[in-house]
Amino acid sequence: MRNARRAGGRRAARHTVAAPMRRARRGIRRFIGAFAVVTVFGIVATLALVPPAPHLNASAATADAIDPRTQELRVAGHVESPTVSQESYVASTGPETLIASGTNADWAKLVLINGGWPVTEENVTVMLQWMREENGTDNWWNRNNPLNNGHGSGGGSGLGSYDSLVTAAWYAADNLRKRSFYTAIVAALEDGTSAHAVAQAIWASPWAESHYGHGSWWSTNPVPIVEAPAEAWG
Repeated sequence: MRNARRAGGRRAARHTVAAPMRRARRGIRRFIGAFAVVTVFGIVATLALVPPAPHLNASAATADAIDPRTQELRVAGHVESPTVSQESYVASTGPETLIASGTNADWAKLVLINGGWPVTEENVTVMLQWMREENGTDNWWNRNNPLNNGHGSGGGSGLGSYDSLVTAAWYAADNLRKRSFYTAIVAALEDGTSAHAVAQAIWASPWAESHYGHGSWWSTNPVPIVEAPAEAWG
């Protein structure tokens, strides 16, 4: 009986000791579970606070790389490029080039340059017509005086001569500039848009006593381009 009691006592003692241990284990497991829940919740909350990484596609990156000041111009397919009109003669023609070429058209341009008038097609045309009326075309450089100018040529009636066509061009322009009765010719040349207007001013002036029949003897047919001998240019 004593042994039975001892055995029962030991079992009761083990039972008495085991119960608190089981409760302690359950408490630890509950604490660990609660801690795990809190930990997971904290991680989730932390991730929720972190802003998502920006999504940048290729087109956006390309657009950002382009200067915002850059402009794109698109032209419709049916639009044609404008045609640029260019004058046959330009005021920048140099005297040396004209002298080297040596034609009646070049001499006409040289007079215009000396006078400071625009070297337009209309002005050159009327100068060529004027030269033809005075000396013809085939021998337009006659006496190196294409317009039969008396100013500085030694011939008051216009029958004088110059040492070269270069000198003649300068005196022709100077005569027109100096004389008040040639102002209408100068004004028409300065305008440079009408050969007929210049011709009318020439007819009305005292350049020729005949006044070219007030236009009735004046031909507007195209003037052939003829080169003068090199020696005529000096």
